[in-house]
Amino acid sequence: MSFITLTTDFGTKDHFVGAVKGAIYSELSDAKIIDITHEISPFNITETAYILKNSYKSFPEKTIHIIGVDSELSENNKHIALELDNHFFICPDNGIISMITSEIKPTKIVEINIHDRVESSFPVLDVFVQVACFIARGGNLTVIGKEVTTFKKMVEIQPKVNQAKDQIIGGVVYIDNYGNVISNISKKMFQEIGKGREFKISAKRYSFNKIFTKYNEITGKNNHDNNRFDGEKLAIFNSAQYLEIAIYRSNLETVGGASTLLGLKYRDDIIIDFINEPKPDFTILT
Repeated sequence: MSFITLTTDFGTKDHFVGAVKGAIYSELSDAKIIDITHEISPFNITETAYILKNSYKSFPEKTIHIIGVDSELSENNKHIALELDNHFFICPDNGIISMITSEIKPTKIVEINIHDRVESSFPVLDVFVQVACFIARGGNLTVIGKEVTTFKKMVEIQPKVNQAKDQIIGGVVYIDNYGNVISNISKKMFQEIGKGREFKISAKRYSFNKIFTKYNEITGKNNHDNNRFDGEKLAIFNSAQYLEIAIYRSNLETVGGASTLLGLKYRDDIIIDFINEPKPDFTILT
């Protein structure tokens, strides 16, 4: 049995998702198809990259991931299949895999070349499904494409370090279902650059000098009366270990979320300034 995941911006109103699943089952009746999400904002590559990076590792090795976002074939948007971290990914070469490949290098990448035999305006259905089923049967990637060593990288997905000003310059890459705003600044980068120093996080006209480890830490010892903290803003490293600007117990229909209350949106800057000198790294010899 093969595990095949689907990540798209198709939504669920139209026939697209059902057609893709039907085509997979027609080829592999024992396949196990898992929807990661079909609610990606239309053509939003950065959002796709964040969701993909934080979901694929939960699946068994050799899982095949079909990514259908901004997937129309063109000279500047080719289709690739790659083996990475013992998983397979089938996607457009538009930077979608940048967040994963920034930490883990692909084992093999091929540019899919079966388009000569398939004329399609719906490549996820007509091309990606064929490739996924071929891989699931044990096929070698080089049969369905020529091996390549380069692929597109999205510069905006990666935060920058300004050594002169002693700061990290990141940005909003995702807004979740609660309206919480997720940046591209990882806890690992924060610790490596910050070295335990005091800091100031700036997000538009709001600032933070503390990062919580849990949402309810904001209540302190008053956790018997959590409701009075509803709507308080906070910074936290979320479960994916990325810096998040959140509203405690946010509710988009009542309290609101960080994206609306703080006026933060996709690609807005999130900046961390480190205030004092790094703590010395030394070992005391006895």
